[in-house]
Amino acid sequence: MKKYILFSVLLFAAYELKAQMGVIGIWEGKMNAGVELRMIFHFYKDEKNQMAATMDCPDQGIKDVKANSFKIENDSVYLEISQFHVKYSGKFIGDSIIIGNFEQGSSLPLTFRKVKTVTEKKRPQTPVPPFPYITEDLVYQNADNTISYGATITIPQGKGPFPAVLLLTGSGQQNRDEEILGHKPFAVIADHLTRSGYIVLRVDDRGMGKTTGDVMSATTLDFAKDAATSIEYLKSRKQVDQSKIGLIGHSEGGMIAQILGAERNDLRFIIMLAGPGENNIKLMEDQNKSILTKAGLTEEYINSYLSLYRNFLSTILTSEQASIINDLTNVVDNWIAATPATIVKATTGISDETTKMKFINQFRNQVDRPWFRYFLSYDPAANLKKIKANVLALNGSNDIQVVSKENLAAIEQALKQGTSAGYEIKELPGLNHLFQECKSCTVAEYNQLEQTISPAVLQIITEWMKAVK
Repeated sequence: MKKYILFSVLLFAAYELKAQMGVIGIWEGKMNAGVELRMIFHFYKDEKNQMAATMDCPDQGIKDVKANSFKIENDSVYLEISQFHVKYSGKFIGDSIIIGNFEQGSSLPLTFRKVKTVTEKKRPQTPVPPFPYITEDLVYQNADNTISYGATITIPQGKGPFPAVLLLTGSGQQNRDEEILGHKPFAVIADHLTRSGYIVLRVDDRGMGKTTGDVMSATTLDFAKDAATSIEYLKSRKQVDQSKIGLIGHSEGGMIAQILGAERNDLRFIIMLAGPGENNIKLMEDQNKSILTKAGLTEEYINSYLSLYRNFLSTILTSEQASIINDLTNVVDNWIAATPATIVKATTGISDETTKMKFINQFRNQVDRPWFRYFLSYDPAANLKKIKANVLALNGSNDIQVVSKENLAAIEQALKQGTSAGYEIKELPGLNHLFQECKSCTVAEYNQLEQTISPAVLQIITEWMKAVK
């Protein structure tokens, strides 16, 4: 009997060693989160010879985020990354497949396969060195040294001083290149503008790359303070023409530009790329309507869902934390009682009590946080009227996230009543929210298009900036 026990222990130890050595390497999965995202796990032995794991999401510019909890037991794997509120649990199928679920607010199926190298995507516009200008990677701090900012500044060759621009990313945490789905739009913009004679500063968002700072309790106002720090950094550089500093903000970055433009007198120009013009509750309604229309739902179904969505947003804004689930449940129950079951199922997936609570909890997890509450309460008009700088507002006619006609019209109306030194409003035909030339113009198509940004947009931006007096 003792021999059998010893043999069993040795066999188990050998199995564990083989299992650990077999999983070391690169594991790649593709997750459908509205768009297809490549998810990468690296399993390895750390400096203490312990099994460890890191996560990349190359389509969102996320790299080498270490799992703070990682376990392999028999045929199961579990890891947790608290920085992004991520959990993954799965089972090994043979030596090269893991089938499991990825949780981040909601749960999605995610299968990994062991690979030798990560799948690369064709992004021909992404700049590659050598560059005909100076590139510096930086780290600088805010005034009280509580946050460090990782950034890249690009400077034209020559004596200077040069006009300068700060790039402001859209919603969600992004790196300095505003990287999404393998596209690096801010790297493309910075390259084009620097070749045209402009200093360009692009900065990692809080919690991304080399930038620190609290994310979960932060709002757009906090991000505007971050941007103000970056403006002051630009002003500290001797190569910068102090009288010719401007902002280019994409999506929420346009909102940040509005906040700063209303507060400051030292900005020569502001460019909003798909920036908001309507109040953000209306913007979100229009966004959902456009997305559902692209999905093929009828007007009856869309209007019914939007009535629920509108009530959900107002409830999020007015409810106390202790009662929010009960309040949202009452909203859903009242809507279900007045809505045909076919519409309920098609628009929300609700068919019973379990799916109802799943829908409510997923919605609550996505929107019930300080950033979203501030975002919903924001109305651009007040800030747009106070801007003294020159303003260029661009949007693509096929943008389904910030719907072009409604938002550009609202921006123009506010600027007419304001103090801007001059403004220009342009709708650009055939372009989506990322200013790509699109075909189906859905969110999912962003990933499928090789173009990062239309060259025509880069030309429009540059010509307008050079014309600003």
